[in-house]
Order: sequence, then C-alpha cells, then structure tokens
Amino acid sequence: MEPQASCTVVTGFGPFRQHLVNSSWEAVKELSKLGLGSDVEVDLRTLQLPVDYREVKQAVIRIWEDLQPQLTVHVGLDAAAKTIVLEQCGKKRGYRDADIRGFRPEHGACLPDGPEVIASCVNMAAVSRRVAVEGVAVAFSRDAGRYVCDYTYYLSLHHGNGCAALIHVPPLSPWLPASLLGKALQVIIQEMLEEELLRRASERMRVTVRRC
Repeated sequence: MEPQASCTVVTGFGPFRQHLVNSSWEAVKELSKLGLGSDVEVDLRTLQLPVDYREVKQAVIRIWEDLQPQLTVHVGLDAAAKTIVLEQCGKKRGYRDADIRGFRPEHGACLPDGPEVIASCVNMAAVSRRVAVEGVAVAFSRDAGRYVCDYTYYLSLHHGNGCAALIHVPPLSPWLPASLLGKALQVIIQEMLEEELLRRASERMRVTVRRC
C-alpha cells in the first residue's frame, strides 16, 4: 500500500524503572499542542507506547497497517544524554535488558530472519547539522542502545521500509523543560519531512529518466 502522504505518527514512551515521568512522552504531548507548523500540511497522530517489547511489537504493526504514515517518529528517553540525539539505524540483536514486565525477547533478537541493521531513509547527520534549536544541541548516533526504543525502531524501519526515525531526548530539567523539547521535536520533524519529500521527488525523477 502507498503511505498516506498527509499522515505522520509520533510516539513517546510511558514510565519505566525510576523514570516515573518519561520526558519522551512529555515532549510528544507538547508537540501535539504545537502541531507541526502552519506550513506543513500533515495530519499529526501521537501515541504513547509502553516500555514493553511484546506490546510495542503489536503497536508498530498496527501503526503501519492501519495508518500507513509517510513517516513514523519514535521518541525515547536517554537518561544519560545531555543533547537531543537522532538515531540513524536500528539493530536486530542484543536486547538482553528486561522490560517493565520482566520480559526479554527470545535470543535477544527483534526478528529472527531480519537483517542485522536497518538504516533510516532520513539522513540523520544532515538533519542534525541543519536544525537549530535555541537552548538545546542536536547530535546524531549509530547506536540506539539496545532497549525497547531501539527494538521499536528496528521493527518500525522493517515494516515502514526505512521511513521511520528515532529521537532520543534527555530527562526533563529546569533548563530542558517539556516545552523546549516539544519545540525541538517540531523543528526536527519539520526538517525530516522536508528531506523525505525531497527524497521521494528524487526517486520519482530517477524512475522517469529510466523510462525515457
């Protein structure tokens, strides 16, 4: 099925371990209030995911089958981060830490027959260079940490043919309130959507040239 060009899904995560308030979901709630800007003709859908391997697996399938978004952006908490981090790829193996229900994936893997690594079609390094958010730095990474957010990302990249992103945000603090994180998500996702539109246009052009 063709993705719905007007639909973008953004998810955050619920509480886990000592993080009774998860900054990822607080940031997504702020983004929901802001929207993606008047210049972006996109139906924004937001959703909270539990820190639960089995439940997120089903949720990711529902997102891609039912909503068919042009892009799904997962937002997770990195308790050690001081900056916002854009993750380039998801990994298949290494999921040994238990989720909130004490569950671990069999053999520590997402999909037994999947590739070892799936990269996003979004160039995270380029996006991190282009965006500017006052009060918070934006970096990129190729290692999303092998926990439920990385697991979710890998599955979403698989089901969405690479049209997914993972953004790690730091914990909330007086200098990084939810309002600032929400504004940062707005700016970053706007840039991701712009890049995705350019990528699709370039692909259509290449197809046209080959046909000629």
